[in-house]
Amino acid sequence: MKRPRLVGKAPLALAGFLAVPLFFSSLMCTSLAIDKPRRIEWTRHGHVIHIDHPTATALEVRIWLLALVPSAVLVLIGLGASTWRRGLYVVAAAAIVIPLATTHRIDRWTLHHAARYPVGVDLIPPSSPSDSLAQGEWEKSARQTALELAHWTMILGGAAAGIAAFVALRRRRGARIPIPPPPESAMVSSPQNPH
Repeated sequence: MKRPRLVGKAPLALAGFLAVPLFFSSLMCTSLAIDKPRRIEWTRHGHVIHIDHPTATALEVRIWLLALVPSAVLVLIGLGASTWRRGLYVVAAAAIVIPLATTHRIDRWTLHHAARYPVGVDLIPPSSPSDSLAQGEWEKSARQTALELAHWTMILGGAAAGIAAFVALRRRRGARIPIPPPPESAMVSSPQNPH
């Protein structure tokens, strides 16, 4: 089977560059969507008592792996687009669509995450002097961070497409950078033919 030939590395490089902010945005979104405390419950004198503990390690690993998926998809699109002449535009379009897809339910995830942590993500009751995060405080910050990183991914993708279009237009119009003449010292050092 014949391996496809890469036309250029720019689409893959752009995808790798944009995969970084996309990963951190996806990490915030995934945390908001599925993170929950590990709850231990028991009954004492007819009352249900529960204690919340930090997220289980298995769930933490799952969050990180799921957060890698959008970035991996973008890099794979960049690799595939490297075989096309106009592949940079495909990567730029994907860098706009994927962040929109990963953040489309962020408001719902924010509310659900805050409900799963009724005393705040630090799991410390508000009555304690050690309490540093109120309910919903971390979620608002995570939502804001995820949206900002998603917006920057889209802006950078659009800017890359704009720059590529500008360069292609200049090249098509024939605008070339003038080549400077050789320095005078090179002309002086050539031997003169006496008459």
